Order: sequence, then C-alpha cells, then structure tokens
Amino acid sequence: MVRRTKEDALATRHSLLDAAELLFQMQGVSRTSLNDIARSAGTSRGAIYWHFKGKADLFNSMMERVMLPLEQAFQFQYPGKELDADPLERIRQIMHEALHQIATDPRTRRVFEIATHKVEYVDELQAVRLRHLAVRNEFLVQMERGLALAAAAQNLAISVPIANAAQGLHAMADGLIQNWLLDSTAFDLVASSRQLIDIYLKGLGFKIQTDRKLKQS
Repeated sequence: MVRRTKEDALATRHSLLDAAELLFQMQGVSRTSLNDIARSAGTSRGAIYWHFKGKADLFNSMMERVMLPLEQAFQFQYPGKELDADPLERIRQIMHEALHQIATDPRTRRVFEIATHKVEYVDELQAVRLRHLAVRNEFLVQMERGLALAAAAQNLAISVPIANAAQGLHAMADGLIQNWLLDSTAFDLVASSRQLIDIYLKGLGFKIQTDRKLKQS
C-alpha cells in the first residue's frame, strides 16, 4: 500500500509537470495559473502545493527533468581521468549531443522554447531567473575548465582569456538555439552548430581531428 501511494504521488507529480509544460508553451508562463495546471492535470490546486512550493518551483522542476542530464554531461574531470583523455573532442561531443537532443526530442525542445521565449522574469518568477543564471554560470565554469584542459593537452596558449573564450562559446550556442526555436526551418541546428563550433574552436587556435567523426546520436 505504501509503495502504491508513492507511485501514485509520483504519477501525480509527473502529470502536473506534463500539464505545465503544455500550458506554458501554449499560453506563456505568466498567463498560466496554478488552477489552469491543476485542471489540465485532472487534480486539485492543493495537489500542486503538496508537490511544489509555487509556480516558480514547479517551473524549475519542469526544467530540471530535462536539464539535469544535460548539466551532468557538462562536468569536466581533472587531468588524468580517462573520460577527459581528449578534452577538446569531449567539448565537441557534448555540444553536439545537447543540440541534437534539442532538435530531435520533443520534450527538450518544448522546455527550451518555454525557457527562451515563453517566460517573463516578473516578481513571482525571480527564482526562475536565479535558476537560469546558476545554470549559465555553471556552464561557463565547466567550459572554462574544459577549454583549459584542451589547451594544455595541445600545448596551446589561447590568445584571449579562457573566461572570454567560454563566454563566446556559450553566446554562440545560445544564439543558435534561440534563433532555431524562432524558425526551425531556417537552418539545420545540428549540422550548422557542428560547423560553427569547429570554426570557433579553430579560431582559438585548436587543432581538430577532421577525420574523426563525432559519435552519432
């Protein structure tokens, strides 16, 4: 009975997150009420407060379902770890897999669309803004580490500060995602990003194994 109760609670939580995703995409976050979400999920407003502190907590939980696996992938180890034997190739692979997931997985695309185009950082959603900034800042930390490891592996002295190089890589990927979400017919996100990331990395001075194909996602 206890196990069944936990399963029921988890199912309710997921149904609320599913409903929030769809409504946030259709109506925007600010225009979607907790009552709307509860009604769409076939439950009560009280059930929302059982699982979440409020709309911002619900929104961040919705984001984490998709973002946590991506965030965990962007964790660079210290030198000597087998995982980062070729840190530059790992940067390329991570970026490729993340953008491929955005382009091909409906839930990931929906969540990125909401986070990019359907949310306003009004007072009730300040926790969402802080979460967004925390994710960005952690990405930059990990990219700085990855680029530093890659530069050391190639005995390369990058001509700009590593922090600036990481910010440039983030700005390019973020801009590609935002523009593709506005019009996914304008360009192929995966193919274009792969080419542009390589051009960017070469511009920093990195040598790329052009004959080595990225693992197909």
